[in-house]
Amino acid sequence: MNKDTLTITDNRTGRSYEISIQNDTIRALDLRQIKVNEDDFGMMSYDPAYTNTASCSSRITLVDGEKGILRYRGYPIEQLAEKSSFLEVAYLNIYGELPDSQQLSFWVERIMHHTFIHENLAKLMQSFRYDAHPMGMLIGTIAAMSTLHPDAKDIYDDQARQKQIWRLLGKLPTVAAFAYRRRIGRPYNYPDSSLGYTENLLYMMDYMNQGDYQVNPVLAKALDVLFILHAEHEQNCSTAVMRGIGSSHADPYSAMSGAAAALYGPLHGGANEAVLRMLNEIATVDNIPGYVEKVKAGKFRLMGFGHRVYKNYDPRARIIKKVADDVLAITGGNPLLDIALKLEEIALEDEYFVSRKLYPNVDFYSGIIYQAMGFPVDMFPVLFALGRAPGWLAQWLELIDDKEQRIARPRQVFLGSEQRDYLPMEQRG
Repeated sequence: MNKDTLTITDNRTGRSYEISIQNDTIRALDLRQIKVNEDDFGMMSYDPAYTNTASCSSRITLVDGEKGILRYRGYPIEQLAEKSSFLEVAYLNIYGELPDSQQLSFWVERIMHHTFIHENLAKLMQSFRYDAHPMGMLIGTIAAMSTLHPDAKDIYDDQARQKQIWRLLGKLPTVAAFAYRRRIGRPYNYPDSSLGYTENLLYMMDYMNQGDYQVNPVLAKALDVLFILHAEHEQNCSTAVMRGIGSSHADPYSAMSGAAAALYGPLHGGANEAVLRMLNEIATVDNIPGYVEKVKAGKFRLMGFGHRVYKNYDPRARIIKKVADDVLAITGGNPLLDIALKLEEIALEDEYFVSRKLYPNVDFYSGIIYQAMGFPVDMFPVLFALGRAPGWLAQWLELIDDKEQRIARPRQVFLGSEQRDYLPMEQRG
């Protein structure tokens, strides 16, 4: 009879241990019983960067990298990108179900009601240097929000938690737009809550008192789809930070500022910027073969290809190619897209890249779209953060309500010196 257990034999002692298996995992603490001597600490697993360690159980997002699958609460990303809106997807990720029409109407109204920020916060943003990076402004301003909303510390109060969710999702686009306007030396545009979520963001960033100004609906829809594609992605670096800070029972503003700081790193939120730099370096389609040969020689990486999780075509990349076509039909052609398409064609046929499962990921085309829409490169990670915010909040809520969770405290393998005695300065060699 099959048993859901794992038998481990310690060849140092000859003793065997039976470890329970649940959901194809073993409990790390079950390894602690494996000892050579009774006073030993016990066995630990060693997993730098948590490449094969589950720190939580979750019901939000399924990523199957081998099959190229991404689902939010069971819904394929392809269906959500085609049929849904960003705020509807945000509701789905946070609450677990798609809203009915009344729920969605109330949800959107509450979020758009909270798009205005406190004037103290607006003045704080004016104190940043004129050339401050928008992502640095976003991180600092989110952290400062916790001082304006002390009720956010009541993390087990359902009404207080709900209000912080509305506030964060409502105010983040305003903070992002104000950071952009501060960066380029223009006065703030205050929100227009009668507009859609992404439409309002574009209005706050672009409006210059033109009498006939209108946000292009194609561009607003494209940004909405991009936000959907970035809305959640399981236990990535920034989400792990959101959970890690949240495990100390910090308020969601403090936790989200930390998550945004993690996203600021070029290995996480800066990948689409790296793709643009690469495409500009290639410069023309004719230069692609030579560039590819240098990649094969190990001189540098092919940016926008391959993914830590996906070992197949990133499902978001397929969707984003269509978005790129829609945007460029409005903004005009982009020679970088021609380079990107040819580079993708070569990479998908070349055995070097195919054997290594280096398929295009979501970052390969997103930077081209943002650039075509007029966003400066330093706004790219800010846009990523706006899209990811509901995923961070969903994960934070799940963590807080998970009875198995405690304050995060990873172990270490100590390789330092054994006990040493302090030496006076004159005796040190």
